Amino acid sequence: MGAGQEELPGYTGLALELLKKAGARVGDRVRVVRRGAVFEGILMPRYAAFGRPIIVVKLDNGYNVGIRVDESTVVEVVKPREKVLEEAAAGAPAVLPLLEEQPPPTPKPKVMILGTGGTIASKIEYETGAVRPALTAEEIVEAVPEVGFVAEIESRVLFNILSENMRVEHWERIVEEVARAIAEGYQGVVVAHGTDTMAYTAAALAFALPGLPVPVALVGAQRSSDRPSSDAAFNLLAAVLTAARAPFAEVVVVMHGETGDTYALAHRGTKVRKMHTSRRDAFQSVNARPLARIYPAEGRIEVVAKPLRRRGETPLRVENGFERRVALVKYFPGMEAEVIDFLVDRGYRGIVIEGTGLGHVGEWLIDSIKRAVDSGVAVVMTSQCLFGRVNMNVYTTGRKLLAAGVIPGEDMLPETAFVKLSWVLARTDDLREVRRLMLTNLAGEINPRHTVDLFPRWPH
Repeated sequence: MGAGQEELPGYTGLALELLKKAGARVGDRVRVVRRGAVFEGILMPRYAAFGRPIIVVKLDNGYNVGIRVDESTVVEVVKPREKVLEEAAAGAPAVLPLLEEQPPPTPKPKVMILGTGGTIASKIEYETGAVRPALTAEEIVEAVPEVGFVAEIESRVLFNILSENMRVEHWERIVEEVARAIAEGYQGVVVAHGTDTMAYTAAALAFALPGLPVPVALVGAQRSSDRPSSDAAFNLLAAVLTAARAPFAEVVVVMHGETGDTYALAHRGTKVRKMHTSRRDAFQSVNARPLARIYPAEGRIEVVAKPLRRRGETPLRVENGFERRVALVKYFPGMEAEVIDFLVDRGYRGIVIEGTGLGHVGEWLIDSIKRAVDSGVAVVMTSQCLFGRVNMNVYTTGRKLLAAGVIPGEDMLPETAFVKLSWVLARTDDLREVRRLMLTNLAGEINPRHTVDLFPRWPH
């Protein structure tokens, strides 16, 4: 006897007909055969009433997949729900609690997903080979069905660019749209972004949103969704979970925490860096612990560091706007003073230098740096070492740089210092006020003490 629709929540149309014909119920182990492709796993409920004929199956690897069916698709029950649960109770691989008796559903939080481009926001059209944005709410839920059980999803595509093409005006647009979503009542915001410059954008959002009542999670993918090792679905689910349920209200980057699919990490937006070109766990907190571990399969968030703000305790406050004429310069042996002179002569208002060690450059640059400061240019020193902090009182060169008016960048990442200086200079021309703000911890970018082992320990 065919299953009633009460056994198949969320299913409509052709998908419902095929499942009823097979006598399938949510929780059964099913096999779906479509045009020669075979999918086998646990039949899951389907979220949302989008009209497309999709059957959601949890594969043995733990991923949910949305299978678009047609008239030729064959569905059969491999194992009934009771047997699946019996085997799970006997120690077989765990079945998600969604298959067990559930309490009456509670309203899900509303999460806005903003698309800006990058691997995670792309969909390959195999008919043409073209890549296009795939961030309609329908496509998101069909590609990653689990997000529908976590939150009510809405989405907007702001633009679709490679992250190396991100500019200050793009930061400002993202700030505007994040603020708009929060003002509209969304309980969290996800920003889909290319990974290469994600840390810059995260820092920009952190400074431009000094009052934040909900989490803002930036997320990307190291590997595209057409690859078997793609991290897109896992990362997106972790980011939505963070935006919907995290107890903190900060800008974070949410990406794989290890090479498997156990947990993701939520890194504070001002303390995170992409540390590997291709690994799934490429992102790391620098001079800080991650804020939280995110376990998507369990729907669990483990906070591991003290947040700056709790969800709901701070009203929305926006201070958007960044100075364009700021440069980030990496010192190298033999670098000529004309590099600094050029920036000053071209009207740049701020220069962040990635110096060596504790914050040094060749002594022949000091006169040009002093000229820059005397001309009203803010010069900030950071370290190429990344881990640790600048200390310009130890050696003679550092002391001379301080005397020339250089602002020590504490333990800020060079890119964070660059974004912060851009934000500060959009607010003041007074170099004394610039110094004060650069040395003030505004968004968790400065840690006064380092008491944990912060070096990466990736297995070989």
